[in-house]
Amino acid sequence: MDLTDACFAGAARQAELLRAGTLTSRALVAECLRRIDRHDRTLNAFRLVFTDRALADADRADARLARGEDAPLLGVPVAVKEDLAVAGLPTTKGTAAVDTTAPEDSEIVRLLRAAGAVVVGRTRMPELGLWPYTESTWAGATRNPWSADHSPGGSSGGSAAAVAAGLVGAAIGTDGAGSIRIPAACTGLFGLKPHRDHVSLAPDRDGWHGLVAAGPITRHVADAALLLDVLAPGHDHTAAVTGTRTLRIAVSLRTWGRGIPVDPEVRDAVLDTAGLLADLGHDVTRVDPDLRDVTGPAVLAARYLHSAATTEQALDRPDRLDARTRAVAALGRALPAPAVRAALAQTAKLTDHANRLFEQHDLLLTPVLTRPPLRVGEWNRRPTLAALLAAARMTTFLPLWNITGNPAASVPAGHTRTGLPLAVQLVAATDGEHTILTAAGQLERARPWTDRRPPAHP
Repeated sequence: MDLTDACFAGAARQAELLRAGTLTSRALVAECLRRIDRHDRTLNAFRLVFTDRALADADRADARLARGEDAPLLGVPVAVKEDLAVAGLPTTKGTAAVDTTAPEDSEIVRLLRAAGAVVVGRTRMPELGLWPYTESTWAGATRNPWSADHSPGGSSGGSAAAVAAGLVGAAIGTDGAGSIRIPAACTGLFGLKPHRDHVSLAPDRDGWHGLVAAGPITRHVADAALLLDVLAPGHDHTAAVTGTRTLRIAVSLRTWGRGIPVDPEVRDAVLDTAGLLADLGHDVTRVDPDLRDVTGPAVLAARYLHSAATTEQALDRPDRLDARTRAVAALGRALPAPAVRAALAQTAKLTDHANRLFEQHDLLLTPVLTRPPLRVGEWNRRPTLAALLAAARMTTFLPLWNITGNPAASVPAGHTRTGLPLAVQLVAATDGEHTILTAAGQLERARPWTDRRPPAHP
């Protein structure tokens, strides 16, 4: 296997190659760094690249491998989103507004390093993670490896762009209203939002009042399972990927709010995936559950806006934020405190209501987004409120599962007529990561998606 192929092999295969001595971590990491230098001038996926430390860590990994040591990710290059603390650096959250440095690594970064991973760099996100695209006035746009005219989504857009372009073997994102699933869908990757508290967010105690979860963005389902085994040990996610269990799967194209159109190519991708799952032997049923179209979006809007305001208040220099970010935070500050408390009080009822579906079904299959990826700058001229409403329509299938805490994943499902990635969402019961991994693993084996690479980043 040549080094370019190794860069696109994904974390699990890279770990196998390193363990077998087929290549060295130094060679693999150095090639990733060369690819970053070559391609990231266009992609803008990385906020910061740790060149010297990454090479030194790769050398240490090779020495450990030579001694016969083993660790799940020993020598594998990974990237982490810039809202995850790295010791000695400000946790920037997509902004230029943080000066205070983190005293220690976040638990996620600590676990990755303990598993032998080489953290190559930090990936970009929109300011405070507020948007389903990754752009700001001061950092510019992060671009989709499949089309430089399009966004890789957000808010974990840099993580997804880095993996899709073969710059790292895997990356970690965070998801407060779809921010792992959106960029995975836009870039043809597998992205899994675990259930609430499955992966520790320490030192953060309660990201966006419980909306935020952290998880992997990867080329293969097995890569995601391997990273989850590291970040949430003791659950053997890897074993689920090869499972053959027959599942009861509900299919829904019902949006969370009336009158929201679903692009025909998106709809066809969902129905095609439903047909494939039926062909694989699963019990697939069309179900359009009552999702409380008034209560649910109102609960999300209050929590989202309030979280934007509280996050802004914690910054060292909020005056450095983009005007649009400040406008969203101002909307949050304008919310009466009783409205925020009322929204939080609805969480348990909404969770119980949504999870009734899983009394009769093992999985829910939906679109990820209502349309193909956005063009770079597509919404820049829209007023803030209009952009927020457009984002809500585009991501209508996603944020409910942040409120309820259920695991949910974006699974590749082909391409549009113009070559942009399409995807479907799989949602499971509260602790159903294994169920998602089983179904996604079957879909990947039946319809492999990693043989095709972004044409502009060979």
